[in-house]
Amino acid sequence: MTEDVGIVPKKELLALSGMEFLQKLMAGELPRPPFSATMNMEITELLLGAVTFKATPDLKFYNAIGCIHGGYISTLLDSAMACAIQTKLPSSTAYTTLELKVNFIRPVLLQTGDIYAEGKLIHCGRTVATAEGKLYDKQGKLYAFGTTTCAVMPVIT
Repeated sequence: MTEDVGIVPKKELLALSGMEFLQKLMAGELPRPPFSATMNMEITELLLGAVTFKATPDLKFYNAIGCIHGGYISTLLDSAMACAIQTKLPSSTAYTTLELKVNFIRPVLLQTGDIYAEGKLIHCGRTVATAEGKLYDKQGKLYAFGTTTCAVMPVIT
């Protein structure tokens, strides 16, 4: 994977299907989104309707009560679930999160180590798509799970 961080030009982005875009991102043929470098996350598995990110939380993500902030966990799940939806989208199609629901099971700590956010498509329609996700460690212990609803819309160029 490339360590280049940046924004893919809109014209290039819209020419690719969602799956093609994610494949190129995973292969390092496109720059990483800036937030993925900040979050210490990368795509590790990519299938039609399913995406897994690996993330390595560190101290900068701790909250005042001594564990990884729920916003970090929510962002990982949002990314995985939304990208699972993106795998099914044709070129010139945009999407955005309308609703995000996250349930926290146990705290993520530094000693938890690498965590995995897995998103799986539930439904992808013309205007609305839904997905589910779970966050777990390398032993498979569940830390959080969630669902998302995304708006799907054609981009008129």
